[in-house]
Order: sequence, then structure tokens, then C-alpha cells
Amino acid sequence: MKLTLKIWRQGGKYKGEFVTYQLDNVNEHMSFLEMLDVLNEQLIRQKEEPIAFEHDCREGICGTCSLVINGRPHGPLKGTTTCQLHMRMFKDGETIVIEPFRAKAFPVIRDLVVDRSAFDRIIQAGGYVSVNTGQAPEANSIPIEKEVASRAFDAAACIGCGACVAACPNASAMLFTAAKVSHLALLPQGQVERKRRVLRMVAQMDKEGFGRCSNVKACEAECPKEISVSNIARMNREYLFAALASETMA
Repeated sequence: MKLTLKIWRQGGKYKGEFVTYQLDNVNEHMSFLEMLDVLNEQLIRQKEEPIAFEHDCREGICGTCSLVINGRPHGPLKGTTTCQLHMRMFKDGETIVIEPFRAKAFPVIRDLVVDRSAFDRIIQAGGYVSVNTGQAPEANSIPIEKEVASRAFDAAACIGCGACVAACPNASAMLFTAAKVSHLALLPQGQVERKRRVLRMVAQMDKEGFGRCSNVKACEAECPKEISVSNIARMNREYLFAALASETMA
């Protein structure tokens, strides 16, 4: 398989531009990141600077393999991270455009690598349980309805990759934040800090410069874990109740 790759280069001698590369003998069974590895080996042999891109687990778990491929975060396959995308999804002779996630809150560090520490700061603002909930209990000692447990589990599946931000025309982080808020708001262990959590996380999200949600739903369509936008509605309710309770107490 022969491919033409148009890749965003930024840093070093590149000021921010697409550079075209030709790559021959691409095995259709390669993952997308393996294909980039092969390209980098070719560039190194040619005494050129390799392309910087992020990866870690390469198993669709960590969310670091964040690329926009032909205009779609993580590529054309639904419910799939970049590292799980294989070259058989592309055609011989095809031109593939590869660029980093685009958002004010995700500044480009180099080439295809962006700084997503804004997500970390949202989590640090309240996406945790800090109160003492005791030892790990026996599984059936805290009754939780199956439907509630399923919704919490679905929200917890968010890997924080940022595809929702890259897909949104407003660069909103509502789906990410809502998934983290919903996960803990639905479980008994998260109830003590429930109101404080949503107020702090939403405030930090706004502080980071993410845009507002306008219900385009591109975030849900491109999310590799298929997180539902119903979590955004839940977070909005959580925020409203917490804000009203805060005003009442004041």
C-alpha cells in the first residue's frame, strides 16, 4: 500500500505547516501508530527530524493517541482510538491528512503533541472522593440499582482523550467534565462532595478557556468510548441544584 501523508509540523525549523511525505509498502495490518513509526524510521534514515506524536498503552485505554485524521478525531472508525485504527481502513494511493487536536485550551507543544493538562486541572478541582469512605466493602453491602450502576460505569469509561473538545465547533469540554461529574454523582461514595464538586469543576472548565456547549452532539459521535450527551444534561441539573443550594445557604 502506498500513501501520501500530509502531516502538521510545528516546532524546530517548522513554524506551523503541513508537510507532505510519501510512504511505500505499508502493511494493511499495521496500526495507524505503527505506520507513523515506520515513517519516523524512514525520516531518521534520511537524517530528517522525526515527527512527534503521543502514545502510551496502544490498547485504547489511556487516551494519549489523540490525532485528527482526515478531519475526524481518532479517524474514521466509530468508537475507536487512533492506536486501535488499522491501515486496512484506508485505500492504496490515498492521501491522509494528520493534525493535532485544535483548541485554545490544548496548545500545540510540538508537531502532533498538544498540552492537555487543562483536563488534569479540571479533575484536580473536584473530580475525586476525598472524604473517608472506609475500607473497600463487600460488593453487595451497598445496594446500588443496576440501572444507576450501569450509568455510572458508562460515564466512568471516559479516558480523557479530548476528542470531544476537538470535535466540538466551540471546543467545549462539557462531555468530559460531565462524564467525570456524573460518574461520582451517581455513586454513594460521591454524595458528600456532590454539590461542591460540580461547582468547582465547571468553574475550572470555564477558567481553562473551553467553549460553551451548543448541542451539536459531535462530541458524542466522535468519542472513542461513546459517552452519551445525556451526561451533559445531568451535569447541568447538578450544577443548577448546587448553585441554588449555595445561594440559599449564603
